[in-house]
Amino acid sequence: LLNRNASFWVFFFSRSSARLVAPLGCLVSRQKHTLPDLPYDYAALEPHINAEIMQLHHSKHHATYVNNLNVVEEKYKEAVAKGDVTTQVSLQPALKFNGGGHINHTIFWTNLSPNGGGEPKGELMEAIKRDFGSFANFKEKLTAVSVGVQGSGWGWLGYNKEQGRLQIAACANQDPLQGTTGLIPLLGIDVWEHAYYLQYKNVRPDYLKAIWNVINWENVSSRYATCKK
Repeated sequence: LLNRNASFWVFFFSRSSARLVAPLGCLVSRQKHTLPDLPYDYAALEPHINAEIMQLHHSKHHATYVNNLNVVEEKYKEAVAKGDVTTQVSLQPALKFNGGGHINHTIFWTNLSPNGGGEPKGELMEAIKRDFGSFANFKEKLTAVSVGVQGSGWGWLGYNKEQGRLQIAACANQDPLQGTTGLIPLLGIDVWEHAYYLQYKNVRPDYLKAIWNVINWENVSSRYATCKK
């Protein structure tokens, strides 16, 4: 899901509590996380998402999550070396927020394409029909969940590996889907205002209507095929 620099820490959550476990050896030896390149130009998704939004979203917002993640991981590594459990615990919200921001956006960029839109094909389409009745039904439900996110967050299509079915979920802020729900992320829709405000103002439904025109179904289908193995 991420570039090879972004796989060095892991969230483990239980129903009653949330705790972050950092593989200590990896924290000591890891390379810094880096901002992934977009697979298209900033203007490539116009008119649905304009170039100014894409430039700011990628080079400023996502870059900030990456930079902050590197900083907090260094602090966490120092706390581990000192055996300072209190500091380790205090850093976990920042790891979750910035790490989630990096994970979510890295998926998001690949979920979009200037050649996107339309409907998926093959196994993914069959699974959507099986689990939601029809593609139109699925689209309506994911749009409604995304519109309904209070404040900032994400709407997701995920795969429930235990049940072998697709599932729609919403996550607040930058909470990573798999780390907080156990669902494997297939398609994420960013509904933070920085993803659309410059073009769509406060009318989130207009942004969500437009984004379906640039969904990269080949990428989503590939993710679905991978997680079923």
